[in-house]
Amino acid sequence: MSMTAALNGHGVAGISEEVRVLLQARADRLKAKLTSQADEPVLMVAQFRVGEAQYAIPLRDFRAAVPLKLVTPVPLAPPQVVGVFRYQGQVVSALSLASLLEVRSWRLDPTVLLVVEPILGQLIGLDCEEIPKPCPLPLTAVQKAKERDRGPIVELFIPGSVPIHLIDLAALLDQGAWTRRGT
Repeated sequence: MSMTAALNGHGVAGISEEVRVLLQARADRLKAKLTSQADEPVLMVAQFRVGEAQYAIPLRDFRAAVPLKLVTPVPLAPPQVVGVFRYQGQVVSALSLASLLEVRSWRLDPTVLLVVEPILGQLIGLDCEEIPKPCPLPLTAVQKAKERDRGPIVELFIPGSVPIHLIDLAALLDQGAWTRRGT
């Protein structure tokens, strides 16, 4: 007999009333937690790994993931410029995400290029180790992190998850932001 049947009063040999009440209380707590999470506003992000850390960009900025092999290198370009590629008839710059984030090394060699539009009408590519996964982040946690951290990258601490670094691409790519870093 299933646990649901046992909890609905159909009984299973060996389950006392005390255990049934305990299991029902746990089920009610889990249901309440899932219901409250479903009602909480979220920010949908594209989450991916860079080096040893988890990063995310708002899904509204994400356009596509294409193979990195589509990039043509540009001789004598600055170190953060991987090259250029063609996307939907446009020539787009491809930048090194690790360089922009000041990450010293990748865990894996980048194989993916994230096509993003941080500013309406301005596409760029960012090299990445993996295709991002769509994830919801609680909006309250995002707002708290933005109040605490004022830069282009804020660190979110979500219970049951590793820290996630949320990137404000427009701020990160601001001309002054990465030229002042010396990259």
